[in-house]
Amino acid sequence: MSEEPSAVDSLLDTLRFGVVILDTAGRVLLWGPTTEELLGWRSDEAAGHRFTEYLVAEEREADPAPRLYAALRRGRLWRGALRARHRDGHTVEIEGRASLLEDADGEPFILANVVEISRLRAIEHDLAALDALFDSSPLGIALFDEQKRFVRVNQALERLNGMPAERMLGRTVEEVLPPGVAREVAEVQAAVLSTGRTLVDMVMTAPDGRGARSVSYSRLTDRAGQVIGTSCTVMDITERRDALEKAERSRERLSLLDDVGVALGDLLDVREISQALAESLVPRFWDYAGVMLHGAVVYGDELPGRLPVSGVPLLQLGVAGKRRGLEVERMLRVGQDIAFAPDSFFATVLASGRPHLASSQRELADATFPGDPKVQAAIDLGIHSLMTVPLRARGIVLGLLVISRADDSEPFDRDDVALVMELAARAGTSLDNARLYAREREGALMLQRSLLPQRVPSPPGTRVGYRYVPGSSGTEVGGDWFDVIPLAGGRVALVVGDVMGHGLRAAATMGRLRTAVRTLAALDLSPDELLRRVHDLADDLAQGPEEPLMATCVYAVYDPSTRLCCIAKAGHVPPLLVTPDAATGRWRARPLALPSGAPLGVGGVPFEAREFTVEEGAVLVLYTDGLIESRHEDISEGLDRLCARLSGAEGELDVEDLCDDVIGTLAHGGASAPESVDDVALLLTQLGGLPVDSAAAWTFPAEVLAVRRARHQVRRTLEDWGLTALTDEATLLVSELVTNALRYAHGPIGVRMVRGASLLVEVSDPLPDPPRARVPAADDEGGRGIQLVARSARRWGTRHGAIGKTVWFELTLPGEKNHRAGQHAP
Repeated sequence: MSEEPSAVDSLLDTLRFGVVILDTAGRVLLWGPTTEELLGWRSDEAAGHRFTEYLVAEEREADPAPRLYAALRRGRLWRGALRARHRDGHTVEIEGRASLLEDADGEPFILANVVEISRLRAIEHDLAALDALFDSSPLGIALFDEQKRFVRVNQALERLNGMPAERMLGRTVEEVLPPGVAREVAEVQAAVLSTGRTLVDMVMTAPDGRGARSVSYSRLTDRAGQVIGTSCTVMDITERRDALEKAERSRERLSLLDDVGVALGDLLDVREISQALAESLVPRFWDYAGVMLHGAVVYGDELPGRLPVSGVPLLQLGVAGKRRGLEVERMLRVGQDIAFAPDSFFATVLASGRPHLASSQRELADATFPGDPKVQAAIDLGIHSLMTVPLRARGIVLGLLVISRADDSEPFDRDDVALVMELAARAGTSLDNARLYAREREGALMLQRSLLPQRVPSPPGTRVGYRYVPGSSGTEVGGDWFDVIPLAGGRVALVVGDVMGHGLRAAATMGRLRTAVRTLAALDLSPDELLRRVHDLADDLAQGPEEPLMATCVYAVYDPSTRLCCIAKAGHVPPLLVTPDAATGRWRARPLALPSGAPLGVGGVPFEAREFTVEEGAVLVLYTDGLIESRHEDISEGLDRLCARLSGAEGELDVEDLCDDVIGTLAHGGASAPESVDDVALLLTQLGGLPVDSAAAWTFPAEVLAVRRARHQVRRTLEDWGLTALTDEATLLVSELVTNALRYAHGPIGVRMVRGASLLVEVSDPLPDPPRARVPAADDEGGRGIQLVARSARRWGTRHGAIGKTVWFELTLPGEKNHRAGQHAP
């Protein structure tokens, strides 16, 4: 015989039903092993004893045997509760059922079943609780047998399925539920039955197709572990789903607002803002979108107080669609002018500033004239819901945002209108800011360009190329500038500067700084002395105490007659010199090692100049930091890149081609090009010498014969140059200046003549004090020499050298004089 299982195998094992056989006198004939367990007495011990002997005293005195036998004789079953006495002495409450039977000989006997009441009550309570939970639960509950048929459902499930229990019991879900839902449920039931895995919170569509249900399935087994079916709980989650969908829509709308704000936040161009707005809406929320703006917004003009509704078309700038094709192109085309009929809802939105929602294709067809290709294209695309929202800023309608939904998309609702109005408000502010920025930037550019040189001279011995590039979009105009200033003696000053800051203030400060440099350049100062004096004027050139001047500058003076170049800089990026490489024959660019100096307006660091002789045809490159500066790399890398760009050429250089090549690195934006975020000033000067025999110089001792010798040399040189027409005037002025030097200087006297665009004559002496023009009295013997020079020369001046001074004057060449006379002839 097999070993008794340790686990409970069935409900009978739990209840422990005992069997008792009595004769009609109530004596025990037999009882089973379960009764032995209940009362503790063996069957052979109890046989022949009256059953009442095993009851407690109170029950024995009542003697239920006569009542039991009388009831059984009347043909009824007896049922009652008794308190029995266990062999160990404790009381056992039992419930019994008895019936009267006969054996084969016709002798009557009583068959009774007894069960322990405590265990029975516990099971009854469990069943009652289960029934109460089953019937009162708000969740729909169903029990299925192993053939997946309904065996029990509660009222909640009847309500959820919309049918009475009679239509479900004994049937499968395929016979009760709609096909789509039934197929899904049947697959789940089969999986749960076969695997035993519990399925929790599976969301599915309600049988009516409108709501949502959360379904959980588990497998049912009996106490022996045999599969007897499945159980199912169903919960209506329609409201929860709707709440979650609403919360998700709100989150998506907030996310859209945030994303649009980020997309538009860094843009300062009307066209880019319009396109970014349209692309941020499609296809994320809507199917098609278009941004239409008034021309004043696009071109940065001043807005009128109220835009005209008719007669002035809007310009369509930003477009986006979920599909492409001819119909989309016909409806959404960037750059097309769109005019609206005065009675259309588009014109109404422009006039009133209130949104309009067109909810049918018929309303779309009536929006403009019959056969409008744009409207017909919208209808062909299946657009059934269209919203037109004004783009406003400071109470003025700037244009329209038009969005639409097509095909199976849900039509717009009130939440959509509120969302689009918020988007339009933010976009309108961004568009107006871009318009104002474009206006200010254009004004600053106009001011800066008017302050930059309108015509750059090319003095003899030099060839000049220059470029100015405003800052890239999104950056205000800066204070970069350049200048080419002709100086006395055929020399030329080359200057490039950069005022810190952007906008109109920087441009205005740049103009004042350029004027100051040009004014001081006329004094023929050395580069370091000029920078020092400009620095001393910093407070006067600044906007005010709260905005002090801070600028970098490089100033160079080149003399073609000697090929000497003198440069000083104030905190500026280093100039480059492009020279031929003797070993390779190619041109090579290198930075010039110069003392950095402090920016103008900072002070504390002295300015120093460096002088050097340049090779014939070398190119001096002056520029601002916008050409080499990038936010992603060190400035030295940009400097190396510029040197590499200017190196490697063969043959003769052309400064214009070099300018285009260097600026092209900014325009193409290649991998090697710097990211231009600032404006750029570039000045390239090819440095050469004057033609042969264009200069002559002499030194005379301080004696009386110096005047005669100087006149003789000047006369002979002018004859050799073919300038005899200037002999009388030149010798007269040289005589006056040499005489002054003899009278006051008492040292060697130098005379130098240079033939270029004019005739330059210089007289040098060791006396540092400059001559002064004065009005002589009638009886004065001297004092008229400087006046004579001032009246006769085209221009004159004095410059200081390392030792002494140089007085110079220029005379107009004969051909130049005739040319000027022809220009002024009536």
